[in-house]
Amino acid sequence: FDILQHLSMRSSVAALYLPRSVFISDKSGVRVSSELQIEDGMIQLFVEKAEICELKLFVENTGQDAVYFTYYTALHWLQYFTLEDSRRVTRNNPLRLEPCECNQTVQEKLVLVLFLVYPATLAFEFKENTQPATRPFHIVRFIQAEYRSELAALLGPEAPFRPKRLETYEPARCNIEEGVPPESFARNLLKFVVPLDNYTHPSYISDLAEVLKGSRSFPKLQEQKSLLESDLGFHNYLERFDLLLYLEEDQMRLDIKRYNKDDVSMVKDCENKRLLLLELPGVSENRPSVLRGDHLLLTKSEEVQLSTVTKYKGYVHRVELDQVKLGFSRRLLDGFIDNMKFRVEFTVNRLPLKLQHRAVHMAVQHELRDVLFPVGSRSVTPESPPALRLFDQKLDKNPEQKNAVCNIVAGTSKPAPYLVFGPPGTGKTVTIVEAIKQVKLNIPDAYILACAPSNSAADQLCEKLITSEHVDARKIYRVYASSRNPKDILKKNSNVEGNTIIFPCKEDLMSYKILVSTLVTAGRLVSGGFPIGHFSHIFVDEAGHAVEPEAIISVAGLLNAETGQLVLAGDPKQLGPILRSPFAIRYGLGLSLLERLMTQNELYQKGTTGYDNRYVTKLLRNYRSHPSILKIPNEMFYDGELVACADEMISHQYCKWEHLPKSEFPVIFHGVIGKDERESNSPSFFNTSEIDIIIDYMKKLLTQAKKGIAKISPKEIGIIAPYRKQVEKIRKAIKLHRELKSFLGIEELKVGSVEEFQGQERKVIIVSTVRSDKKHIILDETFNIGFLKNEKRFNVAVTRAKSLLIMVGNPIILRTDATWAQKVIGCPLPSMEELHSSRCLLKAQKILKDPSHPGHSLFELLPSGRRYRVLKTRTNRLRNSFYAKAISFLNTAKKLN
Repeated sequence: FDILQHLSMRSSVAALYLPRSVFISDKSGVRVSSELQIEDGMIQLFVEKAEICELKLFVENTGQDAVYFTYYTALHWLQYFTLEDSRRVTRNNPLRLEPCECNQTVQEKLVLVLFLVYPATLAFEFKENTQPATRPFHIVRFIQAEYRSELAALLGPEAPFRPKRLETYEPARCNIEEGVPPESFARNLLKFVVPLDNYTHPSYISDLAEVLKGSRSFPKLQEQKSLLESDLGFHNYLERFDLLLYLEEDQMRLDIKRYNKDDVSMVKDCENKRLLLLELPGVSENRPSVLRGDHLLLTKSEEVQLSTVTKYKGYVHRVELDQVKLGFSRRLLDGFIDNMKFRVEFTVNRLPLKLQHRAVHMAVQHELRDVLFPVGSRSVTPESPPALRLFDQKLDKNPEQKNAVCNIVAGTSKPAPYLVFGPPGTGKTVTIVEAIKQVKLNIPDAYILACAPSNSAADQLCEKLITSEHVDARKIYRVYASSRNPKDILKKNSNVEGNTIIFPCKEDLMSYKILVSTLVTAGRLVSGGFPIGHFSHIFVDEAGHAVEPEAIISVAGLLNAETGQLVLAGDPKQLGPILRSPFAIRYGLGLSLLERLMTQNELYQKGTTGYDNRYVTKLLRNYRSHPSILKIPNEMFYDGELVACADEMISHQYCKWEHLPKSEFPVIFHGVIGKDERESNSPSFFNTSEIDIIIDYMKKLLTQAKKGIAKISPKEIGIIAPYRKQVEKIRKAIKLHRELKSFLGIEELKVGSVEEFQGQERKVIIVSTVRSDKKHIILDETFNIGFLKNEKRFNVAVTRAKSLLIMVGNPIILRTDATWAQKVIGCPLPSMEELHSSRCLLKAQKILKDPSHPGHSLFELLPSGRRYRVLKTRTNRLRNSFYAKAISFLNTAKKLN
């Protein structure tokens, strides 16, 4: 904070740079106290209803000599606070404090009318005598008054936040007792032909992470460091990606330890006495991620500290809500008693990592240079794409979609991949489905593999193909991983038989014209010995969401670079791969194959006349959102080329909604000064002030149908929050709120992270930004979390809505981010934004009218936005700068008013 104009003009400017502790500490025997507890100079006051509240502050002289109390003030103008004292202390009327004298001096009154957190900073000035030459000293107190509703109180921290300390103890000797895997593992008819090596994690990787962090130096690791810092090419493709994957695994191993638990009890499963039931709150939300077939390690609590221990490996047979069913050895089961205590250790599932390692090795082994680092099309004189009769007649009216389908069928890019650049709502998946159907129709000997990084995206592809009347559904087969729960998946046209997932033999699988799977599950086809070139076309939807080694699991060992066609569809401007290691991200693992080609390969670069349609098509017509919702992301990320083509019956549905600040503009930014909170051992943040606002909007949406606005069902509303704890608290709030939980279908209202909403859409999207404390912004940027400093996460969040977008957040914090500032500026803000404008506007106008004013002040709006730095100067050098800033401030203030 800054001690500024309100403090003595004779104080040294150097005082501005003193640490906070200097200002909040009591001095010269003077103590500033309160009826409430003061911690680190902060007084917190919670109010449950809007009313006038009083907070008394006391000034006490505990020293041996008299002290003069000369002045007190707020360091920024306060809209909801008033300051009073019975002795009317001023510099002209100082109060003499005798030794051991306590005076009730300052009384604060405030009125809280919104779901807000109101901060105030008060400075108290004292002198040892009244001589003009005597330099004063100051004591500062921070006051935070928070309006907390009954709901917010219920959602507050369950326990104080205490970062979990990682247990690093490892026994000298450890025996692993093997458990019993799920039965479906033994029902694999697809025999392994191509081996999958272990790709053991090298011992030096942890040291390399320290070197990259800059905390240690190992000359022997300079070669690895140089490899990471060099440009990616086919010559170092294998070594570089191996190293990046090992770094990512090292971080995954470290992160998973945070979920380890001590003194956990288990019971036998009622349905199957050979399985043990372990309660794992959060497992349904991937905290931690546990899938069928994974394993955990358990140690009896009384043996944890022994030098030699036995760890029991338990395989996950089922994941149900917040519990898992585990298969252990007969030895553990025979001696098991209900509620025995264990230490639980979570492990990393290495199968996806091993498949990625093998993919990069096979890519080099099978010379996929022309696919991964393409230099041009094989056709010297490219032919015109065929004139196709499209199955989906809507695509006939969309030249970009039609052009993409025709070029894919013609193979204009071979051997280079063909890219479908699909911004939000432009029909990317519809285009891919049409291309698959046209390839099957026009190329009789074609066999197609259609993949996506996630099961939901792969399911969407499969469902669109199966429900199409233009493709024989019997020729389509969905291949699921054995880790999936058969109850939760599409059983028709898939490898689910009853309640079991099996893998048919190679010959049976090869008989299908179209196979659909995730990228990782496609590795099963490689292991099963599918011949290279069997698939003439490989499609990867949502390709921008996969790391490059994951994307090529479906390519290396399956695609013939000479005859095959790889098609990548996605949007490099939306969320990329999810990674944990900051070093893997820094050195390129976070760059998808799609984005690498579009940003680093000249074949896919945008020229003066646009993209070369032989290699890439950018879809331009948005069929999802109202033009006002689309406007800013269109200008920021897509060169303003997107055209709003959504059905006006849907996209304009909320243009007359009575709660819109501006009619015909279905975008709301609701500013709220909230508070970042954490609880227990969870590092995730939540903000109950924003949850109050969200619940209020949900009530308005679900209970009102006025002025021609149709009633909306809960499944048409989506709530997006960047932090897992905020998602959890919002879900809890919906369950606690009587009026909301009574709505039919409320369980279908989705609350999730940005990643969970990628590729989805809702009529109404409510975005909770959470962040209200600028000190955490660096944390968000470092670990790639939250909305701030992450353009892709912002882009996905604000492009999910069809008819109405509501954003709830702290405008002062969001304005510090260049991306969010464009959404915040121009949106109507609540009255709290008048907090600064009135008084400061008058100050600025007064100085502008009187340039000869002897004390020119430089007003600079601080990042916190809640106080002004007023630096006294009489130098001409700063005058022009001041006028420019003052004029800028005036313009901003007028907009806000």
